[in-house]
Amino acid sequence: MSNIILGIESSCDDTSAAVIKDGLLLSNVIASQSVHEAYGGVVPELASRAHQQNIVPVVSEAIKRAGIQKSDLDAIAFTAGPGLIGSLLVGTSFAKGLATALDIPLVNVNHLHGHVLSHFIKETEDTEVPEFPFMCLLISGGNSQIIIVHEYNKMEILGQTIDDAAGEAFDKCAKVIGLPYPGGPHIDKLAAIGDPNKFKFSKPHIPNLDYSFSGLKTSFLYTIRDAMKLNPNFIEENKADIAASLQKTIIDILIDKLGKAVAQHPEIKQVAIGGGVSANSGVRAAIADFCEKRNLKAFIPKRSFTTDNAAMVAIAGYFKYLDKEFCPLDIAPFARVEV
Repeated sequence: MSNIILGIESSCDDTSAAVIKDGLLLSNVIASQSVHEAYGGVVPELASRAHQQNIVPVVSEAIKRAGIQKSDLDAIAFTAGPGLIGSLLVGTSFAKGLATALDIPLVNVNHLHGHVLSHFIKETEDTEVPEFPFMCLLISGGNSQIIIVHEYNKMEILGQTIDDAAGEAFDKCAKVIGLPYPGGPHIDKLAAIGDPNKFKFSKPHIPNLDYSFSGLKTSFLYTIRDAMKLNPNFIEENKADIAASLQKTIIDILIDKLGKAVAQHPEIKQVAIGGGVSANSGVRAAIADFCEKRNLKAFIPKRSFTTDNAAMVAIAGYFKYLDKEFCPLDIAPFARVEV
């Protein structure tokens, strides 16, 4: 008998719904919000309003593309957090209402776990997936973590950001040099034509395996301001080189801690990356090179599975459904990370 799961993602500014049948992805629909570009960042109130407008047509389209009926669903998985509380409430409330109407189980999913488990999304039966245990470098707008994934429901955090995450560093530094929001993709594009060794930016000295990008962001700002005092055209004349040097610095910081983690856990033979920053071309190339040099198996997700999407929520919910890990209707979403 087949198990069909509807996943709903609404943690930030993307409304997404996906359908998975016995682990195979049938559909994955995403509605992005362009309204935030004018503000240089996500405006929570505008995000929640957009989710309210988008969630019904997005879910309907996901079910239609999957070639099923609502009555075929066995469970509904939704992102419970972390994220913007107003946005999460839209997805949570919709999932509760639909699950109640269909009299099927409700499954809550941790957004970060979804990113990690995105490697188990199968588009075909022969899709290669990691074997437990494996190490995952989770890098997104709000989180940078090194995790050992022992099982789908057993994850050990070895290190994580103590302030800004890698994605925040990309976006905030991009804003300093006049790039639109979100800045990460623009940095990536410019870095492809710039000299990564042209400029040197400060790197943090944080003990153990934790990350910090706040200092880099601050030093980047002062470096650019000082250079502009000497040459008002500094940014325009060097924008590609600045982007390339910034990207190299962030990647070096990420890879340095990952290398230490791998050295401390020689039993790990597979390394995966996940989260929005794993769409970055430089990061993807660096991870592939890192693993090749150490004879490790690298798992690099499709770009469509790196950003916030419901396919990762559906697959995480599918695993929980198989173990009958359902949640009550009075469950509340949470804004901050739960470890």
